Amino acid sequence: MLCAAFAAVLCVSAFFAVRARFPRPYREIVEKSGVEPCLVFAMMKAESGFDEKAQSRAGAVGLMQLLPSTAKFICAREKIDFNAEKLFDGSYNVQVGTLYIRYLLEKFPVMETMLAAYNAGEGTVADWLSDETCSKDGATLDRIPYPETERYIKKVKKFRKIYEILY
Repeated sequence: MLCAAFAAVLCVSAFFAVRARFPRPYREIVEKSGVEPCLVFAMMKAESGFDEKAQSRAGAVGLMQLLPSTAKFICAREKIDFNAEKLFDGSYNVQVGTLYIRYLLEKFPVMETMLAAYNAGEGTVADWLSDETCSKDGATLDRIPYPETERYIKKVKKFRKIYEILY
């Protein structure tokens, strides 16, 4: 009996330890975004590890690792104020990032293709979709020429599954 209780405590402790590594920051913004929350949180984890001050070598910044030029484009498209300095503010970054995801999902409805566009750029993915060695149907990627993008998609899908299980 004591062993069973101890095992139960260990399982609960392990569950909460894992859950702590998969937080849901800015949950209210994410849930109102119209994008699947588990996907957004998985992308945040893969992009920045939830570091609001993250900066990539390519110049992407914040939780969602947005390029200022991409953020400016989305803000203009959605008629909201653009402020490059605010990209380090989590709530602003997540708001703009989820708008960008929605935009990409309109262009690339297949989730893996949208993720490739988020990582490699929409122009690059459009080129891949028009290349028969990468896509047979022009909508789904059968081959991803960039190993980094292929790893990114796998990572986001893994994190998304974990979020689905935990929440």
